[in-house]
Amino acid sequence: MNPFTRFFAALLIAAPVATAGADQPDTSALFDHELRRLHSPEIVNLRERLAGQPLLVINTASHCGYTGQFGGLEELHQRYRDAGLKVVGFPSNDFNQESDDEAVTARVCFENFGVSFDMFAPVGVRGEDAHPIFRELARQSEAPRWNFHKYVVDRDGRVVAHFPSRVGPNSRDLQRAIESVL
Repeated sequence: MNPFTRFFAALLIAAPVATAGADQPDTSALFDHELRRLHSPEIVNLRERLAGQPLLVINTASHCGYTGQFGGLEELHQRYRDAGLKVVGFPSNDFNQESDDEAVTARVCFENFGVSFDMFAPVGVRGEDAHPIFRELARQSEAPRWNFHKYVVDRDGRVVAHFPSRVGPNSRDLQRAIESVL
């Protein structure tokens, strides 16, 4: 094979394979929901609250080794909220590290870490029991492997980056991804 042919063959092999529909986010799966705020009777229409905004979506747990990330997530919220970023937390017990009592979860978030970004009532984030929001995030990227998986979503509802638990809120890569959608 001559060098020219080898070059183009390498490009074809390295080219990403498109998944049918993966280019287009399913905004109904992301936003056509009404969810209750954490430890509150208040119901939030996600389309009204979040659609058209850049998002940082996180699955959380109040009894996890990564729970301390709440402080850094709050710092990101404070730093980027005037630029339009919405930080959104979804407690989940899919990894057996969330309290059965929402009051305990709320205390950890709001009192221990001063969280002021949107936190919603617990949802499933993996498998058949995953909330449609997390099914769509997984379709576009991957399902969370643990608590505090972070998804950066653009204004059109596309996941532009996702980060595992070990990547903390102070990560420069995470911050660059956030800045790319502002």
